[in-house]
This record gives sequence, C-alpha cells and structure tokens, in this order.
Amino acid sequence: QLQLVESGGGLVQPGESLRLSCAVSGFTEDVDTIGWFRQAPGKEREGVSCISIRNDNRYYAASVKGRFTISRDNAKNTVYLQMNSLKSRDTAVYYCGASDWSVQAMCNTGLSEYWGQGTQVTVSS
Repeated sequence: QLQLVESGGGLVQPGESLRLSCAVSGFTEDVDTIGWFRQAPGKEREGVSCISIRNDNRYYAASVKGRFTISRDNAKNTVYLQMNSLKSRDTAVYYCGASDWSVQAMCNTGLSEYWGQGTQVTVSS
C-alpha cells in the first residue's frame, strides 16, 4: 500500500509564496507519476502539476504555468510544489496523488490511484 502525506499549506496574502511537500512511502515500485491537484469549494478536483519519477516529463495547468514549479527528490521520496505569485483563485485544498499513468493522463483527468489527505491553501488579504 502507498501512503502520501502533504504538508506546507497555510494562509498567505496575494503575491506571496508557499512550498508544498508530498512525502511518499510504502510500495512505490509501480508508481510512475506523482501529481498535485486542488479542489476549491463547489468545484471539481483539477490537476495542477504532475511529474514523472522516471524521466523529466512535467505538466502544468495553464492557470499556474510560470508561477508554480514541481520538483522531486527521489532520495527523500518527496515531491514539492513551489507556488509563487499566489492569487486568491489559487485558494483550495491541495492533494497529492500517485499512479502508474502518464503525466498527461493523470493531470488532464484530475484522477489518481492514490491520494493524500490534503492540505489547505488560502490566499487572502
């Protein structure tokens, strides 16, 4: 079984930054992609950014491209999401997900085989 634990959420003002972390443990051999997703109140969960753990493939949603950066530290089994120039519309619960699907398939569908518990990000003045 795979476990995903997110951390790093919080309350920030517009224009500020946050870095989310997703620690992965358990049976990781079948995982190809780790992704960040978010769900705002009243909206469907959407893929924000996904990264392959086997090559350099990455995906960013159009709404975050140029502001968010996904990275991974395989030695620490951790995936990060650096979020800069945050906007109020980035407010959501952010989830970490993992699957053996491709980067595009996972982030385009907003689906995952495994999920973390989520961390709240609130951007407000």
